[in-house]
Amino acid sequence: MARIQIKRVYDPAEEADGTRILIDRLWPRGIRKETLKLDGWPKELAPSTEARREFDHKAENFDAFASRYRMELDTSDAARAYIEVLRTQRPQTLTLLYAARDPQINHAVVLKRWLDERLGD
Repeated sequence: MARIQIKRVYDPAEEADGTRILIDRLWPRGIRKETLKLDGWPKELAPSTEARREFDHKAENFDAFASRYRMELDTSDAARAYIEVLRTQRPQTLTLLYAARDPQINHAVVLKRWLDERLGD
């Protein structure tokens, strides 16, 4: 199945990125839509507004946020449908683009693990 990687949306696009999707609910600040190399923006994969607010990008809130976000993904028909799209399209590389500053404590880390588990990587 696809190799899934995460990358800040502010980092330059590379050929090795493969299929690039924005996984933030809101458009990232300072990025012009016409200049971002993007293959999709499945907002249904982003955490809920409530989950984002509770997390507030604080390390001490991350475990609770990750649990809540995984539960949101597990109960989302749209997220399950996106899994089927990935199984059908079979991209070699899928790059999850996010705007958060911390590369270790953000929703992209949680989503990557969730996708890896469902896609068998």
